[in-house]
Amino acid sequence: MMHLEINGQSHEVDVDEETPLLWVIRDNLGMTGTKYGCGIAQCGACSVLIEGVVTRSCVTPVSSVVGKPVTTIEKIEEDPLGKRVVEAWVRHQVPQCGYCQSGQVMAATALLKQTPHAGEAEIEAAMTNLCRCGTYNAIRVALHDIAGTGAQA
Repeated sequence: MMHLEINGQSHEVDVDEETPLLWVIRDNLGMTGTKYGCGIAQCGACSVLIEGVVTRSCVTPVSSVVGKPVTTIEKIEEDPLGKRVVEAWVRHQVPQCGYCQSGQVMAATALLKQTPHAGEAEIEAAMTNLCRCGTYNAIRVALHDIAGTGAQA
């Protein structure tokens, strides 16, 4: 039995310690906002925040997060910055299909927590999640809007 702190709530799970955090979040805890994309930590659809750091949950063993706060997309709007990110996503009509957007929002929130006035170089370096719909320009505009660094299309 492992004790997890996810979205400010305590959870006891009885899974193999190497089970990817993604599957515990989705299958054991029923939080399906975090998505499975590639399973090899390349696409970012599974991104969550662990101690505030954006992390690919598809390759993160659940045992490595015991005792660490984990935030998923289900609770991101309870964070004032996370709420601003979601509002900017809506304002700039970022999502198309939306599949990758929970991971994109998590990555954007982590970036802006670390670098509140992120410029183009920081945005490009941090926003490595993949999007099949190609919403990268809209994501960049939304991030510049929040960071106050000018929306550059």
